[in-house]
Amino acid sequence: MVRIIAIANQKGGVGKTTTCVNLAASLAATKRRVLLIDLDPQGNATMGSGINKKDLELSAYDVLLHLCEVAEAVLPAGAGDFLVLPSNQELAAAEVELLGQEKREFRLHDAIVKYAEEFDYVLIDCPPAINMLTVNALIAADHVLIPMQCEYYALEGLSALVDTINQIRDSANPKLSIHGILRTMFDPRNNLANEVSAQLEQHFGDRVYRTVIPRNIRLAEAPSFGCPALFHDKYSRGALAYLALAGEINRRESAAPRTHN
Repeated sequence: MVRIIAIANQKGGVGKTTTCVNLAASLAATKRRVLLIDLDPQGNATMGSGINKKDLELSAYDVLLHLCEVAEAVLPAGAGDFLVLPSNQELAAAEVELLGQEKREFRLHDAIVKYAEEFDYVLIDCPPAINMLTVNALIAADHVLIPMQCEYYALEGLSALVDTINQIRDSANPKLSIHGILRTMFDPRNNLANEVSAQLEQHFGDRVYRTVIPRNIRLAEAPSFGCPALFHDKYSRGALAYLALAGEINRRESAAPRTHN
């Protein structure tokens, strides 16, 4: 059964898109069928997957406005055995154009509900804001994966995001839950990072992934080559960390009780 996971954090620069692209490639490497949905108008997940956002004929914009089916807009990643629903700056206009539409918060859910059944995982890269696009992602998703740096301000942002998730669950998507919190760009030599990490584990328990993503130059370089780190340097610490995360997520899903949505 498909698991739809929104990768969200309204704070930018926390490794959200890096996580989306590299986790998609790593899950695909474990023989899972993966769809990555780029719901950020910056189109960074699209470019990081080896797809030129300037050459798109159809994109997430067309899907949200019901101008085409998801299957018509998806493209294969340039490197990695997964599919991508790409985006570019046109997606920013969708938010404005949806304002006058009925059930505008459910556009993504309604568009992908049947198509998603062809996959094991659907990963949604959300914009770094709580806006109509992010709300669409949270209503379409089963779970939220929250990447965050272990720094003081990140805890405040996490609290606000958890409040938003609870509001969405109470009002529109009762199945929505936090799949896990992922510590990114982690430097164990930093005392504050270790303190924040300990606070996360104390407060969220086993919802904090055991896998930690380190600061890694290969992870930072890979987007400029239009590929996940797994295809830039498969032995790098960053690539190995995301493979470990994919394994951890697969194990969680294997152990989870199966309920049909």
